[in-house]
Amino acid sequence: MSYEALAKEIIKNVGGSGNISSLEHCATRLRFKLHDDGQAQTEDLKKLDGVVTVVKSGGQYQVVIGPHVADVYKEVVKARQQGGGDALSEGEGASAAQKPDKKAKVLDRFINVISGVFTPALGLLAASGIAKGLAAVLLATNVLSAQSGAYILLWAIGDTFFYFFPIILAYTSANKFGLSPILGIIIGASLVYPSLTALLSEGKPIYTLFEGTIFQAPVYFEVFGVPILLMKYAQSVIPSIIAVFFAAKIEKWLKRVLPKVIQMFMVPFATLIIIVPLTFLIIGPAATWLGAILGFLAKGAYDLNPTLAGLFIGGLWQVFVMFGLHWGLIPISLITIAQFGFDPLLALMLGTPFATLGAVLGVFLKTKNSKLKTLCVPCFATGIFGISEPAIYGITLPNKYPFIFTLAGASIGGGVMGFLGSKAYVVGGMGILALPNYINHGNFDMGFFGAVIGITIAFIVTCLLTLFFWNDSKSVNAVK
Repeated sequence: MSYEALAKEIIKNVGGSGNISSLEHCATRLRFKLHDDGQAQTEDLKKLDGVVTVVKSGGQYQVVIGPHVADVYKEVVKARQQGGGDALSEGEGASAAQKPDKKAKVLDRFINVISGVFTPALGLLAASGIAKGLAAVLLATNVLSAQSGAYILLWAIGDTFFYFFPIILAYTSANKFGLSPILGIIIGASLVYPSLTALLSEGKPIYTLFEGTIFQAPVYFEVFGVPILLMKYAQSVIPSIIAVFFAAKIEKWLKRVLPKVIQMFMVPFATLIIIVPLTFLIIGPAATWLGAILGFLAKGAYDLNPTLAGLFIGGLWQVFVMFGLHWGLIPISLITIAQFGFDPLLALMLGTPFATLGAVLGVFLKTKNSKLKTLCVPCFATGIFGISEPAIYGITLPNKYPFIFTLAGASIGGGVMGFLGSKAYVVGGMGILALPNYINHGNFDMGFFGAVIGITIAFIVTCLLTLFFWNDSKSVNAVK
């Protein structure tokens, strides 16, 4: 089936163009926000050639496509417009022009917001992480020195995204919350304005509040006697999201009360003149302290027992992803890297995609079902790069036992990584491309080798469990 034909079938089976409130996509899924989930024909969607499965999570109706999702997304957008639906731009996601679902659970609404903010940036996040990982590999192998122009440029290519992360998140948050995108960019940029960031590195504070605590805040200047608490906002996650959320509320209020004749310039002016000072006075410091608390809690949980943390995170990561709960953990990973220079917790999930690969190989070697054996090949190929959904929904989950073996293998692999002190210093590539994330500032230390050993064990354990304890007679569902 062509992408165009598949797109039209998807639109028809989600209840038509009129039932689509918003649409975005991640690496493998079309993420719909429907006016009425009851109008969707879920079973018919699952039967479509080109659809892996359908998942309802985080207040979204998610159609799992696989690595070709971007092509299908473009055709869905085109077909929806031709059918009279509203235009959707790439990565627009669930914009705040929609009214939030009052009936949605708090957790679902939180996950919906986080996924809507981060999903449009995931591709560039991965690309930037791969660039930093490549720089780390070249440095660790002495191909480049830290002073070489090639290394400096390559590192800059990868680090630009992370340094200006507040601007990027402000833009995606603006799309999510219904704020003018350019206004969101300006708010995010104010957090990393050069003159203000220079004060942190070169200026001398007048005095310091909460000195000696995680809330320590140097004061470099005051406005009408009120201290301005400058924080390190480069690479930060929470401040710009919260600032844009409130800015969207302010902008909507201003559009209601100001005369239309002056709205073009007065709405953005008034929004900025209100939200930027509030951000530096209250929102930014409070959000930074919240991030610090989350970071210390995450690191503290790891430090209690790294091996146990690895067993837990590794074993349950696949379940988290299936239910969309991983979206609540990804910001914590970014926060801990910005705060400590490494992420100890989510680093432990690397064994999960390799455990899935082990299950796929085991099924391939054991099954007598030619259709299932054929399906294993593309699932294995995409799984090498961390795209595991085709394997999960096409092979391991329908056959039940390989999925359970995957959880066991990933748990053991995560435990090994925790025991050997594996940490991620970069957030970026997935699957095999994620290994450079574990290089400690150009050094192959035990943490890196722990990651290699952990994913190898996860792969081998899951493959052996599948070979010894699974066969075609234990398949729960036939392959689609």
